[in-house]
Amino acid sequence: MQTSNLTSKGQVTLPASIRKQLNLKTGDRIVFTLQDNKIIAEPLCNDISSLFGIIKSDKAVSLNEIEEAIAQVMLK
Repeated sequence: MQTSNLTSKGQVTLPASIRKQLNLKTGDRIVFTLQDNKIIAEPLCNDISSLFGIIKSDKAVSLNEIEEAIAQVMLK
């Protein structure tokens, strides 16, 4: 368990190991939510390029197949 102190301004420093695991850098934004008296802190993801590679698949899909799948969904 890692700890941090709360400053008089309500600021907390995230431990370096957590910043590293979340790939957080200076200026990154973090979203805070409260659930069952627990604080949940998550990186705010505004940059679409940061989503690259999060979906893994063993099957290669062509652009044509993607466009066909989109067309099918749009018809529903």
